[in-house]
Amino acid sequence: MDLDAVRTFVAAAGAGKFQDAADDLGITQQAVSKRIAALEKHLGVRLFTRTARGARLTLDGQTFLPHAQALLTAEQQALASVKPGNRPLRVDVIGGFLAPAVLVRDFHRAQPTVPLDIVNLPNGTTAIEAVREGTIDATFRALPSTADQPADGRLGVTPQASLSGDLDSVRVFDEPLQLLTGPAHALADADVLSPADLAGHRIWMPGNIAGTEWAAYYDDLAATFGFTIDTAGPNFGLDAMLDAMAETPDRATFVGELTRFRWPAAYDLRRIDLQNPIPVYPHSLIWRTTNPHPALTTLRHHLLRQRSPQTTSVWSGRGDQAEDQRA
Repeated sequence: MDLDAVRTFVAAAGAGKFQDAADDLGITQQAVSKRIAALEKHLGVRLFTRTARGARLTLDGQTFLPHAQALLTAEQQALASVKPGNRPLRVDVIGGFLAPAVLVRDFHRAQPTVPLDIVNLPNGTTAIEAVREGTIDATFRALPSTADQPADGRLGVTPQASLSGDLDSVRVFDEPLQLLTGPAHALADADVLSPADLAGHRIWMPGNIAGTEWAAYYDDLAATFGFTIDTAGPNFGLDAMLDAMAETPDRATFVGELTRFRWPAAYDLRRIDLQNPIPVYPHSLIWRTTNPHPALTTLRHHLLRQRSPQTTSVWSGRGDQAEDQRA
């Protein structure tokens, strides 16, 4: 149904004259007559009786009028629903217990009036394609930086090798890794370890899926420091992994500093800091540059204000040796 014709019908019904409706709409009386005639043909009924004093609604016109008004109201509601800023900002945080979820929760506490819709997408390829297609507004992923390209001045954006088209990104958080072990593991009593201390050990990560950005990061980390990433066994989920860590003396895994795990006190699992260098997982926020949602800029500014520069030697998984990032 032609909503311009419906809008003209409602204006004419309210004005009582086609000329007055034409003046209200900024069109000619002839255009009003043509629109009303087309609408009557579409509906198969007469809507007005023309008289010397103007236009009077027929019985069918009176019946149709409230529905026509409802159509125009629905049109306005539909337009308002997608007006930039009126819908929630939709952000992929990978998983509810990982660092991106913590970062977005902090953003929500700082900006409680910004409506959010949180999703968890399975891998970087899916997430980046969702950003490109506009089904989500932003995602957090680990992207290798292109070292020979200069940083863009806009919000500290650094070009990324794996992005193209109208996508952009900014490195928002370098998350230090920790080693998680059970109480009987050979390294369980250490207060601090170097990644080099892990050489020859097996790091159990059954959730590492080949082809994902996190699997590539940990494979690079293992190759650099001489340990093995073991993905053996079905992945029964986080609880099963923690059960096995508590019961098996030869299993250890990596967790991020902000990763939120809970386990029974009897498990006595140990989180051990890694230093010299600190391996950090590089979280980047990715968005589409043509996305008009105003909360995207608010989110980026918030994340960049929270980021503190590393003051010690770090390894960020870009194929480099230890990178000195001093404030």
